[in-house]
Amino acid sequence: MSGSIPPDDDDDELSGDDDFQASFREELGRTLNLETWAEGFDIQAIMERYQAEIGGAMRKEDELRSTIRRDLLPKLKNGPHASIGAGVYQVSAEQLAAVHDGLLFAGQVGGVNGISVSHETLPLDITQIGIGAVSYRGTSGMFSQRLFRREVAIDVENPYAEAEAYINMREDRSHPGRNGPDSLSRLARRGIRTYAERAILVEKLETEWRMGHGNPFAYELITGSGYAGLLDFSLKMLTRLMEEQSRFVFVPSEMDNRGLLTLGHALDAGEFAILETLERFGDDILRVWKYDTEGLGQATHFVKKYCPKVVMGLFRASNSAPPHIFYAHVDHVHVAAAVAIADSIVRPELGFPMLLDVAETHCRNAFGADSFQGLIHDAYAQADRSLQYFNGRKPHR
Repeated sequence: MSGSIPPDDDDDELSGDDDFQASFREELGRTLNLETWAEGFDIQAIMERYQAEIGGAMRKEDELRSTIRRDLLPKLKNGPHASIGAGVYQVSAEQLAAVHDGLLFAGQVGGVNGISVSHETLPLDITQIGIGAVSYRGTSGMFSQRLFRREVAIDVENPYAEAEAYINMREDRSHPGRNGPDSLSRLARRGIRTYAERAILVEKLETEWRMGHGNPFAYELITGSGYAGLLDFSLKMLTRLMEEQSRFVFVPSEMDNRGLLTLGHALDAGEFAILETLERFGDDILRVWKYDTEGLGQATHFVKKYCPKVVMGLFRASNSAPPHIFYAHVDHVHVAAAVAIADSIVRPELGFPMLLDVAETHCRNAFGADSFQGLIHDAYAQADRSLQYFNGRKPHR
């Protein structure tokens, strides 16, 4: 059980028919046989199927939850990778009230979250990144950056050869698995947003506690996404986080660690579990390292020093909402869990920290896709190029 690492783009193996049958409980051939497909839209038949499938899945989850709660949760403190203090804890109503009054509503917890939107055409890609910092005393700041991905200049005297080179280069952009320059730039764009969120949390907030989104030691930061500059900036910033701002809690919203979340569903409202440090996560990054050796040395030093000091855990704010993973400094993990739960029960139906949602909402209002695309359309109109480079239809997958 450790933080997630993005899969390798080249690791795209086909699963066998047996895997399909095990997952979907029917043979692939039957699914592909059009005689088994329904014609038209029979709402009653569809709802009956949904109710049967969902009901069966929920009953199985209830049985699984009971087993995990009875047999597995008590063993967390003695697990093979258990950190000091591993186990399940309950945050009392009095503790939650103290966190609400003394930290959250007193404006002593600042949350940072962001969004990124992109516009991609043949001649130019534009990415807009927006980061919001908020507390219950108001907005601490809004920050934005725009990246313009221009074509790499090709120095070829022959116009035919130049055109052919551009075609080949743009074709490579369509295949991330080829690990060309554009694959690196996509990872870098994600890394820049991730870096900016944490840098703003460290440098721009003045609150006693800091709340961020995701894993504080994100894969794209520990590796630098293949860029020496991003690696250097990231490790210096994360060192400041650990040394100067250790009262932090990070909460991901993605369902990347489904095994952990299955464990988390066995928790009751107000409970949290301390699992392990990020040592295994860091070791996994180093084990699959595919960048330069100098960067590996920097990353190894950081991982060995700081991954043992960050704990990963689970919390559940409400029985009507899903559990979530959280990350905190080992010295402050109990208060960090209480802060995450206290902020999440503000909206018990969601069970996710309100500050992170508010920060994201502010970003979407200011830097979201609608206003971004409007400005892009206007700029193309001013350039008298209309919509010839736009993909008017959005793919539905």
